[in-house]
Amino acid sequence: MSTSPRPAAVRRDWGHDETGCTILHIDMDAFFASCEIARHPELKGRPVIIGTGTRSVVSAASYEARPFGVNSAMPVATARRLCPDGVFLPVDMAYYRGVSRQVFEVFGQVTDHIERVSVDEGYMDVSAALRRWDSPTAIGAWIRTEVERRFGLTCSVGVASNKLIAKLASTNAKPDGMLLVPKARQAEFVQLLPVRSIPGIGPASARRLEQWGVTDVRQLAALAEQDIAEATGSTAQARRLYLAARGIDERKVVPYTPEKSIGSEHTFDVDATDADKVTGLLLHCCDTVASTLRRRGLTARTITVKLRFADLAYATKTMTLERPTSTAGVMYPHSVRILERMLGMPEGSAARGAMLPRPIRLAGVSVSGLGDAATTPVQASFDDLLAEDDGGSVPQHMNRAERALDSIRERFGTDSVRLGLRT
Repeated sequence: MSTSPRPAAVRRDWGHDETGCTILHIDMDAFFASCEIARHPELKGRPVIIGTGTRSVVSAASYEARPFGVNSAMPVATARRLCPDGVFLPVDMAYYRGVSRQVFEVFGQVTDHIERVSVDEGYMDVSAALRRWDSPTAIGAWIRTEVERRFGLTCSVGVASNKLIAKLASTNAKPDGMLLVPKARQAEFVQLLPVRSIPGIGPASARRLEQWGVTDVRQLAALAEQDIAEATGSTAQARRLYLAARGIDERKVVPYTPEKSIGSEHTFDVDATDADKVTGLLLHCCDTVASTLRRRGLTARTITVKLRFADLAYATKTMTLERPTSTAGVMYPHSVRILERMLGMPEGSAARGAMLPRPIRLAGVSVSGLGDAATTPVQASFDDLLAEDDGGSVPQHMNRAERALDSIRERFGTDSVRLGLRT
């Protein structure tokens, strides 16, 4: 959900010259909350807030929740205080990702030149599609209509000559709107915005620019590139901001970026002090990650365990496996060993439920070194070869068992069955 500043002046009609405006940015409106309302129509018109737990943050909020001051990344406890009558629902990423895939399939009916930025937004380069369509805005209008008709969801569309302006246009078209910014007016458009509107300018950069008297993009455009570099402390960022202040963005739409990692993590309601609680969470994370790998036809070779401690400090440690895997039965024992090494615990002590040397607030597992399961060669170990006469090795049995769990979950839901393992 976008919380970028949106001055009323930029929402006006900027004209109808679509020449060169072949970049669309599509941003789903309050996506997680809208997905929940779509499958629970009785919630329509009520303030729906995605996020539960005393120490969680808000992942999304319906537009009915916005007048109460509820925004994404806000602590759920704060949201409950601001909106006590809100409907608070847990995050269901599997459901949201499934809806997202279907929505992007609609985009794919226009062009395959799509850059998926996240589960709820993406860019399209419709240059080639204009042979079949009247104009870029006609494409945007069709997408908005189809997404609402098929899924009961709304999206906002920005149409421009480059990615920066298209994204800013979609932000200022929200909710459920479309905004075209002609190429000749893109500098005028962006210079009406606060400097915080430019993607990549966070609170720290904004404070440094404010010390130079820069709070909006018009003031930024008045600075020389060297001055911006001095203000931000980065020549690379200075170049990008110098161009952005003039409505220029040289980035291309990149149709596909291979996924680099898959992970799962969770924050404890109360800081964990015993190993059983943390290893139990690691098992759940490994099960989630492994199931995702199998669903996407991938394997992984590297495991990373992430911890966040009571003082909010982070730590990560990585292990590379001898052979790629897609089973929690392989990942989990390694993740427990990594945990013990991170905390300086004797090997095997975590499995025995020892007390932790430091309270842990958050734990998670991610995998990388991803490969296509159909084409990744997996060399059998000596133990595997010895086990063939007995009907297969433990990893092979685990793989079959976990695939059976996948089938049960697909039919009865992700929480219908859980994996149980011993280290």
